[in-house]
Amino acid sequence: MEFVSHLNDRLLFAVPKKGRLQQACLDLLSGSDIKFHRHNRLDIALVMNLPLALVFLPAADIPMYVGEGRVDLGITGRDTCVEHEAAEPPTETTGVVEIMDLEFGKCKLQVQVPEKGEIQTPEDLVGKNIVTSFTNLSAKYFRDLEAKQSQTEGQTNGEGGHKALRTHIKHAGGSVEAACALGVADGIVDLVESGETMRAAGLKAIATVVESTAVLISSKNPSDPKLVNLITQRIKGVITAQKYVLCTYNVERKNLAAVSRITPGKRAPTINSLEEEGWVAVSAMVERSRVARAMDELTETGATDILVTKIENSRSM
Repeated sequence: MEFVSHLNDRLLFAVPKKGRLQQACLDLLSGSDIKFHRHNRLDIALVMNLPLALVFLPAADIPMYVGEGRVDLGITGRDTCVEHEAAEPPTETTGVVEIMDLEFGKCKLQVQVPEKGEIQTPEDLVGKNIVTSFTNLSAKYFRDLEAKQSQTEGQTNGEGGHKALRTHIKHAGGSVEAACALGVADGIVDLVESGETMRAAGLKAIATVVESTAVLISSKNPSDPKLVNLITQRIKGVITAQKYVLCTYNVERKNLAAVSRITPGKRAPTINSLEEEGWVAVSAMVERSRVARAMDELTETGATDILVTKIENSRSM
């Protein structure tokens, strides 16, 4: 009880307790200088250098706690947020606010069927058995398909709400990819990262329900908006540092326009005159994924003394 009382004056920040997003989240917290010690088997950790407490929860549950305002901030997959909203539509006071895309944990929630089967389109699955852990999203997806089919066939819903869903959606918490082979399902709706598990199970994707990455979310009325903004800026700085490097080089001023097109920077390159007349020093942030190509192009344009430096952290508007 004494430990719980310490949470009253702290912002609560939910992070995945396990799974594919956890390590990247912990790295993000470390880069943001959020210092904490998690005791074994304890799902709450007090942050030592901020009025903050981390709450370790299953990623799929985080949108519920944040959406209801029980937790102020959270990191989870966009797929879990959309799944939650399909079951609990947001109101003026409930629901999650997506603050930023964290650009890791990319995956797709896809409709999958046996590769050697007769089913080729999601429309072919209407009225059949679907197994998934995303029951709300799957029900919405197939309800929309059924509505389109009804319009095409000239049918109406009559007075009242939705027609009953003809497609049978069954829930499975894990090993969803085995459902078709075991004869439980005609198709599944499951997350795909590399696709290796899907192919190993003899499945193929025939439609994408939603594309997902990890996202930072907040409740609609966080207890400390100023601290939420501080944490957001720190996380943005870490994401930027992970994505960019700093490229510096010297070049003749007459070639400045050409090299600026190669390294435009996030806003604009920084340019300083050198003692040698007609030459300038240029500094610009370049995406890691294209830095080698940029260096090749700079060399061809006459740039010299090209250096690339790792960015530890950053702040930007």
